[in-house]
Amino acid sequence: MVFINPKIVIVGGGISGVAAAESLVKAGFRHVRILEATQRSGGRIKTSTLGDKIVEIGANWIHGPCEENPVFRLARQYGLLEEKALSLENQTTDVNGHPVFYPNVFTSSGRKLNVEDIIPAEEMFSELLKESSEFVNGGGEPFASVGEFIRTRVQQRAAEEWKDIDKSTKSLLLCMISTLFKLECGITGAHSMDEVGLGAYGQYKTLPGLDCTFPGGFEGLIRNMMEGLPSGLVSYNQPVHCIHWNATEKKENPVTIECDDGEMIEADHVIVTVPLGFLKKHHQTLFSPPLPLHKLHSIQRLGFGTNNKIFVEFDSAWWDAECEVIIPLWEDEDTLVLQIPDLQRSWIKKLSCFTVLKPTKRFGHLLCGWIAGHESEYMETLSDQEVMGSVTQLVRRFTGNPTITPKRILRSQWFHDPWTLGSYSYLAKGCSVQDVENLMEPLPTSRSQAQPVHVLFAGEATHPCYYSTVHGALLSGQREADRLISYYSSRDSSSPAKSKL
Repeated sequence: MVFINPKIVIVGGGISGVAAAESLVKAGFRHVRILEATQRSGGRIKTSTLGDKIVEIGANWIHGPCEENPVFRLARQYGLLEEKALSLENQTTDVNGHPVFYPNVFTSSGRKLNVEDIIPAEEMFSELLKESSEFVNGGGEPFASVGEFIRTRVQQRAAEEWKDIDKSTKSLLLCMISTLFKLECGITGAHSMDEVGLGAYGQYKTLPGLDCTFPGGFEGLIRNMMEGLPSGLVSYNQPVHCIHWNATEKKENPVTIECDDGEMIEADHVIVTVPLGFLKKHHQTLFSPPLPLHKLHSIQRLGFGTNNKIFVEFDSAWWDAECEVIIPLWEDEDTLVLQIPDLQRSWIKKLSCFTVLKPTKRFGHLLCGWIAGHESEYMETLSDQEVMGSVTQLVRRFTGNPTITPKRILRSQWFHDPWTLGSYSYLAKGCSVQDVENLMEPLPTSRSQAQPVHVLFAGEATHPCYYSTVHGALLSGQREADRLISYYSSRDSSSPAKSKL
């Protein structure tokens, strides 16, 4: 391929940045550099260990492992998956983004429920979630948020469909609905489903396939991708202070990247892949001149929340052998009324479930607790001992067994990570897909394909239907690389002035 040889800087070494660099290098670009603020690549893909067990602090699953999913295809190519995940049956099973797990359900009074007791609540909630996603095409949504819509519809349907069941059973079903709201907050990444826009909710698209994990850790994918890049392409511990773009004076390079350590890097293009949480906090200082107003407004409108994990290890299992998810059901949450949380006293009530890490042969007796929202952010400020104490009290109360004691815990703390400031994006109340398109729009804005763009934007929050996912992040990095490849390809074919790379 024959090009004028542009200098391209990528800000951020997460999977979108690595994917962009990989695409550019394969296309023949030689002056590509990634500036990564931390000492590692991967961003929100972060694998760790608890004792000798491999655990994921960040991204956990390949969501929708099928042929359409580039993360699945790469993982298969690199030999990172188990046989079951590679089976045709696993790839074609479609659960619409909500896998069916075998749960153990415990209540705050120490009872273990029969799964059949909560099925009516699960079925109703699932149906209403599906209804929530249907306003994206037709418009005319009756409420601004998913939470308001579902709460209103639950109260209407419960009055009709559950009128003949006894008061305590109905109360239990409504408490289960509250628990499912918490679970959905974790999936969506929002503090409350009242913060998730109803009209835009169906914009998110799922892929078929039963979600699968990496036995050797998700970071194995990053390591394999990095092996295809020239050594020294990534500069670690190199935070960017300011991107100077849209220079009016005649300069050879229209972009200057000013690093925290004072280094000034001149470039033809910069691909910005930082998380939306970082953009929300630092956009004023990160860009000079400031971003256009429509882009700033979209950054402010789009949602970016926190979903954390608490890994808890035990000497023995206190759950059924076939159990995949443990659900704590609080029996005082049947009103479905939003409460302002008393974080210090009741943050643990937001812990929506534990997933059981399997197989037992690999993980022993290890659970992963999930907690989202402001309670999750508060949890990060506590010591390991305080978190372990609260989890111990929770487990003992809900099982009715006062002797259960965890061995150790490990948790994520994404909200207080200065380079992410949260977990992942969602379309908030008042948002539309136009906000995602505004965020991904390159600068300077131009109607002409023949004019170059200097600042490009990638990352999971810039994908219009796969936001919040690893495959969305990867595709967005490839998209921006392809934008530059296409520009130089068309320029090369039409211009006599060219030099070989």
